[in-house]
Amino acid sequence: MSLTDPSDVRRQVDAALREGLDSTSSRFTALSPSAEHLMRPILDFTASGKRIRALAAWWGFEIAGGSAEAHPGIANAAAAVELLHAAALIHDDVIDASDTRRGAPSVHRQFEALHRNDGFAGDSEHFGIATAIVAGDLCLALSEEFWSMTGLPDATSPAALEARNDLRRDVMFGQFLDIYVQDAPVPAAEVTDRAWEVLTYKTAKYSVEQPFAVGASIAGADEAVIDALRAFALPLGRAFQLRDDELGVFGDPEVTGKPAGDDLRQGKKTVLVGHTLEALPEGERDWFVSALAAERKTAKDIARMTDLIRSSGALERMEQLIAREVADSEAALDRLSELGLDAEGHKVLRGYAQSLTVRSS
Repeated sequence: MSLTDPSDVRRQVDAALREGLDSTSSRFTALSPSAEHLMRPILDFTASGKRIRALAAWWGFEIAGGSAEAHPGIANAAAAVELLHAAALIHDDVIDASDTRRGAPSVHRQFEALHRNDGFAGDSEHFGIATAIVAGDLCLALSEEFWSMTGLPDATSPAALEARNDLRRDVMFGQFLDIYVQDAPVPAAEVTDRAWEVLTYKTAKYSVEQPFAVGASIAGADEAVIDALRAFALPLGRAFQLRDDELGVFGDPEVTGKPAGDDLRQGKKTVLVGHTLEALPEGERDWFVSALAAERKTAKDIARMTDLIRSSGALERMEQLIAREVADSEAALDRLSELGLDAEGHKVLRGYAQSLTVRSS
């Protein structure tokens, strides 16, 4: 089978999102002029993005034998996955108290600025957080609405419902693990294991593996196809987040849209941090643990932590891990070829894998 070009997928998913959200905005605006203040940040937030989850859902559908031409409702299914992602990001920025996302103010900061600049009564920060929670919840509701509009015959099959339930449930569990591990007194020797749990459920499964499975399930895929997709997608998702952990410390703010060292500033216990702690001598390890847990960190603290990560060899270890996961994912592509993926589709998936793992944002 062949796969739709990624630019065409993005174009059709963007159009589905724009049409559906414009309709919602019009419906709300007819009820109250205040609706513009709720919908504008959502419209802006969903107008761009890598669409890696939408691509996975779309291609999973095609690999399982689905035809986007015969069933254009796949665009709404992929858009539903993107709206779930939007909800997760809006809430994640609230949880992490992040000021920016994609180089622009995070949604709760936009609402906070609205409150402050337009002379609202009450506390601006609380208003921003409360309204962003509602915006994220609305994205969750709209995700369900978009799914109901797919018109795909297998969209309500037991397999499809199970795949969607896994996707929605596991990302919430992963978010809990992230919050818990960040603040819990995890022994230094256990940080890497706990970080792998967060990486797997908050990102690897939800961002890559499960969208492929969702797409395949709504095409009526058999178990062999879904297993082959999972074998390709799960290690790719892990490599994607390992790269993200690196960028969270060493990324260029002009490219990532986040401050340099942001993960350290937030006290994130990532796989990168875990391997750093394993390699540092006791004195430096104790200082690093204390600095990571500190509520306030100076620029000097961040610089020293960054230097210790480099000198510990953890960065080189991360590159080895990424290479291992990418190799496992590439090996699984052969199985997909045996199941009917043509040479051009193979090339598309290799390009997709590279875009997730060889990147600067």
